[in-house]
Amino acid sequence: MRSTAIVLALALTLSGCIQTIAIRTVGGIMEHGFAAFNEEADLGIAREGLSGNLKLLEALIKGDPKNEKLLLFAAQGYSAYALAFVEDDSVERARPLYLRAREYAFRILEQKMDLRAALAGDLEELRLAVDRLSDDDVPAVFWAAFSWGAFINISRTDLTAMGDLSKVDVLMAFVHKRQPSYYYGGSDAYFGSIQGTIPAVLGGRPDLSKSHFEKAMSYSQGRFLIVQVMFAKTYCVQVQDRELFEKLLSGVLEASLDDMPEARLPNAMAKKKAERLLAEIDELF
Repeated sequence: MRSTAIVLALALTLSGCIQTIAIRTVGGIMEHGFAAFNEEADLGIAREGLSGNLKLLEALIKGDPKNEKLLLFAAQGYSAYALAFVEDDSVERARPLYLRAREYAFRILEQKMDLRAALAGDLEELRLAVDRLSDDDVPAVFWAAFSWGAFINISRTDLTAMGDLSKVDVLMAFVHKRQPSYYYGGSDAYFGSIQGTIPAVLGGRPDLSKSHFEKAMSYSQGRFLIVQVMFAKTYCVQVQDRELFEKLLSGVLEASLDDMPEARLPNAMAKKKAERLLAEIDELF
């Protein structure tokens, strides 16, 4: 009887190990899959493929719930899906997707720090807790901040959501301090958007916004096109610089998707958003 129990326990252990190995093998394959998605120029193909793979990712995470690579893919994937394919058509659908992305990033950070306690404390407590993270944690912090910030950006009538913006600033400041070049200067693009959205009379700094956007553009030599779209949508509209607005967005439309093959998908998305913004120019200026 005892020997049977030992054999059964060993079998279950081996089964668990095999499952984990299988999940991590598929996770490695998906790393190449996400790179292929980013290289896809056809938004329709990308949309259909990404939605299915996000559900596969969630199934893999259920089998290996602390796998940081899978959790990061989920945070990136849901953020990209909401931004590229949902937000412009339905902010109501986009909000929960951004929050889902944030939660996956949070699950990575919770393995490194007492995240919930830090978020419940004051900003200085949060800053001190985040500063104890390492440079290896930059991707998780960035995608947590990106998805949370995107959620707040489309929830501006929600005072509770807006009240969390300072926490997002703390997270993104960590990225800006430790690895400002991460995701093509994503932290500079974020701060450019924040300063470019807040009116000067309420404390916004248009000059600082422009500086951040120009810095973000420098990391890709202007080839990561969504930065120019954000620049036009926030700074240019806020200061009513129609000439720069048209210049930036026309440059996005004229750029070749082959100028940055590894970012064809986000650049195709940027072109679609640029077209929409230019169609609204007379309402914006």
